[in-house]
Amino acid sequence: MKIRPLADRVLVQRLEADTKTAGGIVLPDTAKEKPQRGKVVSVGDGRLLEDGTRHKMQVKRGDEVLFTSYAGTEVKADGKEYLIMDESSILAVIEG
Repeated sequence: MKIRPLADRVLVQRLEADTKTAGGIVLPDTAKEKPQRGKVVSVGDGRLLEDGTRHKMQVKRGDEVLFTSYAGTEVKADGKEYLIMDESSILAVIEG
């Protein structure tokens, strides 16, 4: 199944949570927080402006991004979990 976001929405696959703390303590699944970091899988065409033009998206497929804690709606496709969120929920693109 292929998911194509509409307008200014972005499809993001969450990156795996850390399994150890900085001090080396192994975390059980129940203690792990959901990461606020992910990889952009697909983007919409952009928000439609009043004059009929589209606002260009600032993120593109393959970008690694940071997003807000409660961003997006979780969806499952082909056994994988994704988030569909507004582009405005993305805080930053991780470079390098």
